[in-house]
Amino acid sequence: MNATDAAQQSTNPLAAAYYADRAAQFRVEITENVALARDTYRVRFECPEIARSIVPGQFFMLRLADCNDPLLGRPFALYDTVLDASGKPVGVDVVYLVVGKLTRLLAESRPGTELEVWGPLGNGFSAQPTEHLVMVAGGIGQTPFLALGREFLGGRDYGRQITPAQRVTLCYGVRSKDLLAGAEDFRSCGIDLHISSDDGSVGHHGLVTDLLEQTLDDNPSGDCRVVCCGPEPMMEAVAEVATARKVPCEVSLETPMACGVGICFSCVVKVRQEDGEWDYKRTCVEGPVFDAKRIVW
Repeated sequence: MNATDAAQQSTNPLAAAYYADRAAQFRVEITENVALARDTYRVRFECPEIARSIVPGQFFMLRLADCNDPLLGRPFALYDTVLDASGKPVGVDVVYLVVGKLTRLLAESRPGTELEVWGPLGNGFSAQPTEHLVMVAGGIGQTPFLALGREFLGGRDYGRQITPAQRVTLCYGVRSKDLLAGAEDFRSCGIDLHISSDDGSVGHHGLVTDLLEQTLDDNPSGDCRVVCCGPEPMMEAVAEVATARKVPCEVSLETPMACGVGICFSCVVKVRQEDGEWDYKRTCVEGPVFDAKRIVW
């Protein structure tokens, strides 16, 4: 293959490299399923194959084994990997909010319940170095950021080369205090946590973008990077703040999807191309992480 062919393959959305060719399907057992907040749980299962290969921002599809309703799996982001006594990754933690039939059944599941999981899927967050990594989450959008924060603080190795940041901040917005999930997990690994709530029951009474603007104002060096996950209107607002301040910003989209491997095209999003025009890209394959400037909101 010459250089031209290689370049064309690397940008062709139908090229094999875009598909989930490094993903595999496994049947696993739940080992833990504990409540973190109202309607919010952390489920743990052993799967060394995924735990060894997944990077922050990637996801996997999950369904209850031998259950046909719902038939299709649902996407779940990596919360973190679980290490054995020797420090090797052997399991996976997922944090989820009960919003539909699958998550309701999952919340009722006990250790020993079998799951079908396939992954890792998606592209994950970039390894671009920065002095200050600013993570912005809304609702259940905090779930990809424990692993990413640990990675950029040098506290956990996910199998790729990362230049540690000097500081990692999470701006985390919730509707109310009883939905705040995982705060101590973030604090315990050294992440600087700032919280906002819609009703003023915890942290700043207002929008999470208020926290973002304050964090950027307080950043002395100006060398920072923003990553964001949550409801689409919030991500659009975060992207606007980052663009106005000329700060690089990545967003992890939560677009509903059916297959997770690029076949069904049900999770497409409008993405700007180099020539200024837009085209549909699959969140499950070309994403879920995109440069915020390229999203047609």
